[in-house]
Amino acid sequence: MIHLSSAAVTEVNRIQAQSAHVRPLFRLSVEAGGCADLYYVLALDEQMQAGDQVVRCDGVEIVVDAHSLPYLDGLMLDYTEDLMGGGFRFHNPNAVQSCGCGNSFSVAPSP
Repeated sequence: MIHLSSAAVTEVNRIQAQSAHVRPLFRLSVEAGGCADLYYVLALDEQMQAGDQVVRCDGVEIVVDAHSLPYLDGLMLDYTEDLMGGGFRFHNPNAVQSCGCGNSFSVAPSP
């Protein structure tokens, strides 16, 4: 399960409302690379793909591909603003290490 803070819900709704598409999908995924093996990808998408799952959180539908779902189980997505601007923050119980930017992480090797 994925959790969103109230600030993240507000920001996702704001981003979707500004899209040129009627009701874009909010996609959350994980890809190989970054500073620490894997990195988070947030995107608006127009359509579902084979294997996608929809996670509902406080009225927000989050589309997650089957590959990314195990890495995101238990994730808390937050949104904060500071003097440098705003951004999403990832609090992932599966991460054993995160980079300084907070957008890249490592998980424990599979047995």
